Amino acid sequence: MKFSSIALVVSDAKKSAKWYMEKLGFEIRSKDGHWVTVSQKGLPVDIHLCEGFCPLEPGNTGFSFISKDVAKEQKALEAKGVKFTQTTKKEDWGTYAMFADPDGNEFWLVQE
Repeated sequence: MKFSSIALVVSDAKKSAKWYMEKLGFEIRSKDGHWVTVSQKGLPVDIHLCEGFCPLEPGNTGFSFISKDVAKEQKALEAKGVKFTQTTKKEDWGTYAMFADPDGNEFWLVQE
């Protein structure tokens, strides 16, 4: 499992991406509909500029980890006592699960 991205709610993803590029020297990593990610060159972690229509829910940190096999990773983490708030689920856009820390902060686990 590797740390992958942070979702950041913004009012305008295009405008925000331009700001990150011009002011901080970031690059656009991906741009597909609402899915716009930026990052510093060479950094393996992306910031997902999530337009206002996808607000973060209470407890959802917006942090995501990637795994080659989410279901297998879920079982391994559950064996260590990690609580999953969303078991492995397959959607049109991909496979994911969500887990929480002891304070209820939720994290995404997304299949690469």
